[in-house]
Amino acid sequence: MSHSPGATTRRYLSKKFAPTDWDAISKQFDHLERVAQMPDVDLPAWLVQCSELQAAIAEEGTRRHIEYTCATDNKEKEKAFLEYAEGIFPKCAPRWHALARVLLTHPKRASLDPARWGLLLRSVENDVALFREENIPLGVEETKLENEFQKVSGAMTVQWRGKELPLPRMTEFQEDRDRSVRQQAWEATVQRRLRDRETLDGIYDRLVALRQRIAKNAGFANHRDYAFRAKERWDYTPDDCFRFHDAVEKHVVPHMRRMQDERRRALGLDALRPWDLAVDIHDQPPLRPFEKSEQLFEGCREMFRRVDPAFATMIDTLRESGNLDLESRKGKAPGGYQATLHEIRKPFIFMNAAGLNHDVFTFLHEGGHAFHSLLAKDEPIMRYRHAPMEFCEVASMGMELLAIEHLDVFYKPEDVKRAKRKELESVVNIFPWVATIDAFQHWVYTHPEHTREERTAFWRSLRKRFGGIEDMTGYEAVADSGWQRQLHLFTSPFYYIEYGIAQLGALQVWANKKRNAANAVKQYQAALKLGGTRGLPELFRTAGAEFDLSEKTIRPAIEEVMEELATV
Repeated sequence: MSHSPGATTRRYLSKKFAPTDWDAISKQFDHLERVAQMPDVDLPAWLVQCSELQAAIAEEGTRRHIEYTCATDNKEKEKAFLEYAEGIFPKCAPRWHALARVLLTHPKRASLDPARWGLLLRSVENDVALFREENIPLGVEETKLENEFQKVSGAMTVQWRGKELPLPRMTEFQEDRDRSVRQQAWEATVQRRLRDRETLDGIYDRLVALRQRIAKNAGFANHRDYAFRAKERWDYTPDDCFRFHDAVEKHVVPHMRRMQDERRRALGLDALRPWDLAVDIHDQPPLRPFEKSEQLFEGCREMFRRVDPAFATMIDTLRESGNLDLESRKGKAPGGYQATLHEIRKPFIFMNAAGLNHDVFTFLHEGGHAFHSLLAKDEPIMRYRHAPMEFCEVASMGMELLAIEHLDVFYKPEDVKRAKRKELESVVNIFPWVATIDAFQHWVYTHPEHTREERTAFWRSLRKRFGGIEDMTGYEAVADSGWQRQLHLFTSPFYYIEYGIAQLGALQVWANKKRNAANAVKQYQAALKLGGTRGLPELFRTAGAEFDLSEKTIRPAIEEVMEELATV
C-alpha cells in the first residue's frame, strides 16, 4: 500500500503532520477551535479545514485496519490497529463533539447556503444529539469484541486432502460433480464452524447487551431505534423494512423455492441437501474462470473497459498504488470489502479469491465501490464524499449487472450462460436472505433480554418463512446456528437491509441498460459523482431508479430477472 499522506489534497494541514500520536492530533483540534473564534473566519473554509483533519485521522485508522485484516495472525499489526482504535479514536470523539457544537452555535451558521450545507448540518446536529461521553469506552469495548469475532473467524481452517485450508477455499468443493465429495467438504466446513458455536454465541450475547447499553445511554428504548438514527435513515422506517420483508415473502420466496425444486428434479434427487445447492445441474464441471489473482484483475479490467473505458483507467490506479489484496490465505479475515483511504482519496480492495465464478462478481462489486469513491473524490468535504450505504451498494451491485453481458472475457459461450444464470439466481436468492438477516436483527434488538433458546426459536421461524427447500435432517445444529456465518451481525449491526434496497436500485439500472446502454451508464456515473451531497431519493432518481422498498418496486424487478433467467 502506497503512503503519501496529503501530498495532493492538503490545503490547510502541514505536509509534515502525521496523525500517529495524540499530542500532534490534539494541537490540530486546538488550532481549529481558535480559528473558529476569529471574527473574520470564513466558515465554509473552516469546514474544509475540519474535513482535512478528519480525513487524515480516518486514513491512519483505515490503513491499520487493512493491514490487520490482511494478517489477523500478525501480533504487531493487531497491536497497531487496536492502539489506534482504543487510544486515538476515543480521544477524538469529544473533540469532534466540541467542534460540532461550535458549528451549530456559530453566529455565521445562518449565512451557510442550505442547498450546499443543509445535509451536513443535519448530520452534525444528529451527531451532537446522539453523543454521550459515557458511550466512548463502550464503543472501544464493542470494537474489541468485533475484533475477537474477526480473530475467531480468521483462524477457522479445515484439514482437506493433506492441506490446511481457510474456510473460503472450501467453497469451491461445493461445485464438485461427485456428491460424496461435496458432502464431505460441506460437513468438514460446518463441523469446524460448530466447534466455535459457543464462543460466537458468547461474543454475540455480549455485543447485544453492550449495544443496548449504548442505546439506553443515548435515550433510546432499544438499539434498533438508536441504529436507525445513528445510520441517518431519514428516508425510511422500521415499518418500511417490514413491508420489504412481506413483499419478499410474497413475490420472491416462491420463485426461489421453484428454482430449487427444478434443481432437485434436474439432479434426480428425492430431497435437495445443503451440499446440492451450488453444483451445476447439468453435470458440467465447475466454472473456473481464473487461476491467479492477476488473471482475475485483467479479466475484470476488460469487463469494466467494455462498460466504459473510464472504469478501466480507474481500476488501473489501484494496481499502480498497490491497493489490492485479492487472494485467500490462512490468517486473512473472511469476506471482501472496499475501504477508502480518505486523505489520498484512493480506494483499497480486499477479498478472498479462490478461482471461483463468485470471485469475478465480488471483484466487479468491490470495483463498483471503488469507482464511487474515485468519482466523488473531488468533493472537499469528507462527509460529502460518501453516500448513504443504501446507495453505495447500488454502485457495487449496479456494476455487477452492467458488466454481466461481458462474461465472455472469462468463459466460452456455453459457460457464459451458466455463469450468467448462476449470478441471476443469486440475485433472486439474496432478497430472502436479506429479509432473514434484517428481520432477525429487528427481533434481537427489540428483545434484548432474550435467551439463546429464544433466539434460536426465532431464527427457525425466519428460516421457515424465507428459507429454501433444502433438507437439513441430521444437521439441525448447523441450521440453528446459520446466522453466525453472517459477519455483519457481529461487526455492523443493522447493516444488511441496505443490500436489499440497493439490489432494487441496481436492477432498475440494469433494466435501463437494456433499453439504452449508453444513457444508463451515464446516469449511473452522474449519480456516483454526487457522493453524499444529495439524499437517497435524489441519488436513486439521478441513477434512473426509484427509491422504494415495497412490492410496487420488488415485483416488477424480480419478474424481469425471472424473464431473463428463462432465456439462459
